[in-house]
Amino acid sequence: MSKVTVVGAGNVGATCANVLVTSQVADEVVLLDIKEGVSEGKAMDIMQAANILGLNSRLVGVTNDYSRTEGSDVVVITSGIPRKPGMTREELIGVNAGIVKSVTENVLAHSPNAIIVCVSNPMDTMTYLIHKVTKLPRNRIIGMGGALDSARFKYYLSVALNANINEVEGIVIGGHGDTTMIPLKRYAAYRGIPASSLLPAEQLDKVAADTMVGGATLTKLLGTSAWYAPGAAAAQVVAAVIGDQKKLLPCSALLEGEYGEKDLCIGVPCILGRNGIEKIVEFDLNDEEKALFAASAAAVHKTNSALA
Repeated sequence: MSKVTVVGAGNVGATCANVLVTSQVADEVVLLDIKEGVSEGKAMDIMQAANILGLNSRLVGVTNDYSRTEGSDVVVITSGIPRKPGMTREELIGVNAGIVKSVTENVLAHSPNAIIVCVSNPMDTMTYLIHKVTKLPRNRIIGMGGALDSARFKYYLSVALNANINEVEGIVIGGHGDTTMIPLKRYAAYRGIPASSLLPAEQLDKVAADTMVGGATLTKLLGTSAWYAPGAAAAQVVAAVIGDQKKLLPCSALLEGEYGEKDLCIGVPCILGRNGIEKIVEFDLNDEEKALFAASAAAVHKTNSALA
């Protein structure tokens, strides 16, 4: 029996729970929120849809009762305030740090062996905070951001190539921020064919630029942070862990010398399996990419310095 807890029943958390149920990733999913009735109502709605679809996963909604999360294999933390138009992810640090710290302590009290997936923004810094608060082995704490950023990169690539989005390769490393993420254009491909040989350089540059502001673009259009892709990306990370998929996904991981960085959580290619981050894969970056990564790392270090 597998069990997953999603903390935060807002748009992202509810979408994550919905994808976990409809994809039948776990036998039991718990959706927890501090606001009375929200998680219960959304869980009922999702389960009624599951009945229509003939699905067997079980989802329960609870209000601030962490005892119901006991024995979770994976805990997804989406709690915190979302971005508004014009806000950066970094501006959320003050409020969200306190929320994430409290949630982490509560879930580990009932599921001490759980693997934690952090979604809350600023995501790299919140992932780093969880490491500092818990002192858990680094394989057990995963920041979701790179999985989402890579999905956005592949979306923009597929549009530019007029190609099936599932036949496009694209990966984003670096910080999960509008100016810190690094879409690896050199590794972008369509069925093994380098995208650089299919698109003019200026068009590929635009794809990368659009990817970097992908979240801000949606926030401007929607009036709040996006939720379908972030929720699905979190569920994708959970599925890789629960299913022991040995899947390569870019995630925010604590570096201990990889890519020339230490004491930093930042997006890098990871192999995800039953033990969480089972391996950090070091891509062979060229001088330009190394410089971009160093600048991104410096920016994330600076954000981390704002933690109390």
